[in-house]
Amino acid sequence: MRRRFEGQVIWITGASSGIGAALAEAFASEGARLVLSARRRAELEQVAARCSTEAFVLPLNLEEPETFPAHVEAALLRFGHIDVVVHNGGISQRSLAQETRLDVDRRIMDVNYFGAVALTKALLPSMVKRKAGHFVVVSSVMGKVGTPQRSAYAASKHALHGFFDCLRAEIADDGLFVTLVCPGYIQTDVSKNALTGDGSPKNEVGSDIAKGHPADLTARQILNAVSKKTSETYVGAFGKELLALLLKRFLPGVLEGLVRNAVPK
Repeated sequence: MRRRFEGQVIWITGASSGIGAALAEAFASEGARLVLSARRRAELEQVAARCSTEAFVLPLNLEEPETFPAHVEAALLRFGHIDVVVHNGGISQRSLAQETRLDVDRRIMDVNYFGAVALTKALLPSMVKRKAGHFVVVSSVMGKVGTPQRSAYAASKHALHGFFDCLRAEIADDGLFVTLVCPGYIQTDVSKNALTGDGSPKNEVGSDIAKGHPADLTARQILNAVSKKTSETYVGAFGKELLALLLKRFLPGVLEGLVRNAVPK
């Protein structure tokens, strides 16, 4: 089998579990070298041990953008350059807007949006200098639609689309690419770790997530999109997620009526 990422350096945030961990193993199986980032070193070390490749464990907190220049320097010192950065780190939400404290909205934006933007800006100079680089942004179907109890989460994902669509146009002449990935329901701990209105985790796996698309298959779909330099792709979006995307585009009024009665899970 052709190894599409042989020798490339792939930096993955949120690499300690879920889609990020699955991506690490998938990229490793195709010859990539890895920079693995998340808050928890121990979990990152476990992921690195499952990857049959050179993996640099680089703990990073997306709420601390002031540390990113030093992290970028460390990654470049280790590998010399970064070919692909996968902005996968993030946190979800399960609470009504009226019942969500403003500091919780801010935290979700800091992690999901400003963290990705800050790391992108820290990496851009080295990529522009090389005239090579690829930003892969794990958004969500929620980056296109909105349903109850997801106001801050959907806002952060919508914001990613706005920023990276603009960035794609700005950096095209420099030989850089942007791929936006919109997953549907994926079998991860995203709902278990989601924040409630007071900022505490929900600690409950939603039924839609439990029945969702496997993370390893999702990772393979993402690799296919990255290898083709696809601008935007939808993975694990079936049934009502796919219907919502179609209605949002062609019959937004119908979707509006349906989501009013949506039961959050």
